[in-house]
Amino acid sequence: MIFSLVICTYMREGPLLKLLLSVNQQTLYPDEILIIDGSKNDKTKQLLEQNTFKNLSYYKVGDADKGLTKQRNFGINLVSNTSKIICFLDDDIVLTPNYFKNLIETYTIYPEALAVGGYIINEVVWEKALQVKSKGKFYFDEWMRNEPSRFKLRGKFGLLPDTPPGFLPTFAHGRSIGFLPPSGKTYQVEQIMGGVSSYKKEVFDSLSFSTFFEGYGLYEDADFSLRLAKTGKLYVNTSAQLHHHHDNSGRPNTYEYGKMVIRNGWYVWHVKYPKPKLKARLKWHATAFLLTIIRFSNVINSTQKKDVLNESFGRVIGWLSLIFSKPKIN
Repeated sequence: MIFSLVICTYMREGPLLKLLLSVNQQTLYPDEILIIDGSKNDKTKQLLEQNTFKNLSYYKVGDADKGLTKQRNFGINLVSNTSKIICFLDDDIVLTPNYFKNLIETYTIYPEALAVGGYIINEVVWEKALQVKSKGKFYFDEWMRNEPSRFKLRGKFGLLPDTPPGFLPTFAHGRSIGFLPPSGKTYQVEQIMGGVSSYKKEVFDSLSFSTFFEGYGLYEDADFSLRLAKTGKLYVNTSAQLHHHHDNSGRPNTYEYGKMVIRNGWYVWHVKYPKPKLKARLKWHATAFLLTIIRFSNVINSTQKKDVLNESFGRVIGWLSLIFSKPKIN
């Protein structure tokens, strides 16, 4: 099955090289690799001139096409007509050797799949579940992991998600793909992470990534997944494994990030539920309030107090802005 890899990058030439070196070690290699660079300098271009990678093409975008969603749409338009699958990876990813083999094979096992996501293995510690359950653990499919403190606190207020991991609750604020275990199984979901994603090329005949999510594009993957899930099936293959090394370069300032958490989160919620019921609306705001308070409390123990405080204030301003200027759903 012919497949293409699109990597959108911004000011991260070092992490990008690590990713490409891991692509070189793949048991199944991409038929084409497109680097879509929105950097302010030419360091990424120079890096690729000094290091040769098979089937790789480099593109530097102008101001009109900068930003994650715009760069992804730019890359999609350059993909070969013969390609059947388009894969996306963040530029701070490192793949295990069988990533593409296991990911692409999923489309043969599940021919109805419109999209398949990969699985990050370095962010959460999972264990096989014990017979006697602990209150401090989250359990799924005979596996267990530590329950984050924010979910423990949400449980005390009746604000736990009412859907499984990978599905958006009626009041949003759900459990991410990180709450699916490393079982080696493939799970159906309605949300996949954009930085470790793949799609049938035909999907983009009728859908594109929303330009509502400018710049950093927080939650653009959730928006696209939810719209796509209305038309067909999405999966996560936990045997398509990789490492995500969060690189701070190229990220927005923490105040703007905090605003995105609230405003972009509200937007994505309304993509799935255009007219949420009163109970769901109350629970969305209650959860947003609780998570903001938790973020403020992180200032006490954080070594980056200024950043945490700025993000917290960004959340407050983003929340208040919904009173006067709600995002318009495209």
